[in-house]
Amino acid sequence: MTSETKQAEARRLAWRCRRGLLELDIVLQRFVASEFIHLDQAELTALDALLELPDNDFWDLLVNIDLLNIDSPSTDLSSIDLSSIDSHHLNQPIDLETKKVLQKIQSMHQER
Repeated sequence: MTSETKQAEARRLAWRCRRGLLELDIVLQRFVASEFIHLDQAELTALDALLELPDNDFWDLLVNIDLLNIDSPSTDLSSIDLSSIDSHHLNQPIDLETKKVLQKIQSMHQER
């Protein structure tokens, strides 16, 4: 991805990170501002998919990510079901890239 393309993608994702839920809006805006340039293409794709979630579901997933108990890249992620987060929008397996993006967002949020 060229520098210009990455900047355009950063602007697009930053716009999509503007949310109705203020807490999520603040966390995501900070994340994109400070961490976007460090994301690889797979993580960008995962972030893009996460942004499809309704605000409350995204927030629930973000604050409850520790419930997923994924400790290493070798964990079989295909068997992990997000329904344990208590959201009807998340009944799907989570992949490692999505988990990494969520952990990065959560980590940055906890530092504040």
